[in-house]
Amino acid sequence: MAASPDKTKKPNRKPAAAMSRDELLGAYERMLLIRRFEEKAGQLYGTGLIAGFCHLYIGQEAVVIGMQHCLKDGDEVITSYRDHGHMLATGMDPKGVMAELTGRSGGYSKGKGGSMHMFSKEKGFFGGHGIVGAQVSLGTGIGFSNWYRQNDAVCLTYFGEGASNQGQVYESYNLASLFKLPVVFIIENNRYAMGTSIERATASTDLSHNASPWGMPSMAVDGMDVLAVKAAGEQAVAHCRAGKGPFLLEMKTYRYRGHSMSDPAKYRTREEVQKMRAEHDCIDSARKKLEEMGVSEAELRKLDDSVKARVQAAADFAQASPEPDPSELYTNVLVET
Repeated sequence: MAASPDKTKKPNRKPAAAMSRDELLGAYERMLLIRRFEEKAGQLYGTGLIAGFCHLYIGQEAVVIGMQHCLKDGDEVITSYRDHGHMLATGMDPKGVMAELTGRSGGYSKGKGGSMHMFSKEKGFFGGHGIVGAQVSLGTGIGFSNWYRQNDAVCLTYFGEGASNQGQVYESYNLASLFKLPVVFIIENNRYAMGTSIERATASTDLSHNASPWGMPSMAVDGMDVLAVKAAGEQAVAHCRAGKGPFLLEMKTYRYRGHSMSDPAKYRTREEVQKMRAEHDCIDSARKKLEEMGVSEAELRKLDDSVKARVQAAADFAQASPEPDPSELYTNVLVET
């Protein structure tokens, strides 16, 4: 029996990755903000100021920053519980994010959501979500709303490779393709899900082919290169905005920390992590490109100092912010119409 043809509509061309000096400098600053913010969050967790679950984004910064470059006002973002980077990428205030992590009233969800459940209507951020894969269905619903209203908006729907085998994910692919919904599905493939390597969990490790049965165009992208992410993202977003339906991007990335703060990550070697940091780190790569563009070491050091000061101010604000009033237990529970 002959093999079934691959129905995936491949992109017509491989996009050229390009950013101006100022664009790359801005991307570098925002990636650095996420890195330093997450490092500080790890420190606060270690001292007991952050409780519950906490999933750090260290290593994956190029994905959200590259994709955010492709959006305009009115577009939306939704993701999983590894969400601090996405919040900062959309422009949410680090002070409000850190206050929420520490369970304070100054947080985006008034201290009631914690690490995994923050939202910002103003920034088009529809939350991190603690149920594995649930946000994919929700992101498809947001795309349906945009399609119905014909408002030209696109929803970026992020999820990990561990969630990519969920049944609801494939159901979302089908519905999005059937109605030609403006959704960019983004698999952040950091290789280990909750601790099981992709080779042990998935029969087909090329996740960009997962869209094939629905004729959805797809692309595998170097998620450790902000230029490559931006270029692929521009093509995917333009495809959706043109009314051609959804697009799937597999971002091949890597997280340096464990799945959560309680994960010692013994399922991989220290040498593997060190090799990734030494050879593929997205921030180091951007820094080298900036130096080639003529940005001085002094300018980069000044930028790093400025980012560290912002993160420290966020930590100080969080610790100074009061805990929620007990009356908050009864708010945002029921809407009476």
